[in-house]
Amino acid sequence: MATTKNYSKALWNAVRGDREYSPDLAEGTTRQGDYVMPDEFVGRFTAALEKENLFRRHATVIQATPTSDRIEAVASTGEAEWVDENIAFPDSSDSFEEIKLNPCKLASLTCLKQTFIQDSQFDIEKYLTDDFARRFGRAEEKAFINGDGITQPCGILHDTIGAQVGATAASKTVLAFDDVKKLYFSLKPEHRRHAVWLMNDDTAFRLRSLNDSGGMDLWNHSTDTIFGRPVEISEHMPGVEAGGKPIVLADLRYYWIVERRSLAIKMLWELFSMKNQIGIAAHEILDGRLILPEAARVLQMAE
Repeated sequence: MATTKNYSKALWNAVRGDREYSPDLAEGTTRQGDYVMPDEFVGRFTAALEKENLFRRHATVIQATPTSDRIEAVASTGEAEWVDENIAFPDSSDSFEEIKLNPCKLASLTCLKQTFIQDSQFDIEKYLTDDFARRFGRAEEKAFINGDGITQPCGILHDTIGAQVGATAASKTVLAFDDVKKLYFSLKPEHRRHAVWLMNDDTAFRLRSLNDSGGMDLWNHSTDTIFGRPVEISEHMPGVEAGGKPIVLADLRYYWIVERRSLAIKMLWELFSMKNQIGIAAHEILDGRLILPEAARVLQMAE
């Protein structure tokens, strides 16, 4: 939703405690009484989200209307071909899948002292940008990895429509060089070209000391890559344990984040007034899922 400067000015006046209603607020007020965040704020918020959430850096973000309940997803497998003049173009035979969207709502509430928020020297926009990006970014990342696909987006580790098992470790609790190697080659070359590794910090620590029979290190310490692909660390990835899935190798462009409504806020002036505070409740509505399971592979530990 495009917003004007008049709306932005009226909104931030309201956030700072101006209780006199401005007609300009109607531009970005939803039926539920929430205020849509101004465009310039959304731009800064999105940039801040990317610093907190690895999926925001690598995944594909799709915008959908708040009333949309499904989207058409296409995973292109078509190729270009050389043809003679006057020969029909080759059919790519791309497959389309209709994906039903879940209106997953992510919410957070912050309270600030009225004297603090009304101080003209306090940069309220920057504070809310950084604070909500931290809260929403971490919660999103956790769901994009482990989400149940019902009340949360469908995580990349989902048992049925998440990443496919590419390799199974011989041990329940020990990682071997060959386990990671098998996982790497289980992913098709066209997906390996853009893939990233996902793991938690403890798993990364273990892999840093692995080497093959010839003494070659698995981990490239100068570039923080494994077999040339970068490593992303997330505290929400499972650890090395029996039956666990501690490592993912994925082309995350095939994980789609579908935004049905970007960040919106509701002002709670009365609820916390006895504490001389103003409450700001923020929420977003989105969904997410891996649209091409073959673009991601996991290493599963032995049961």
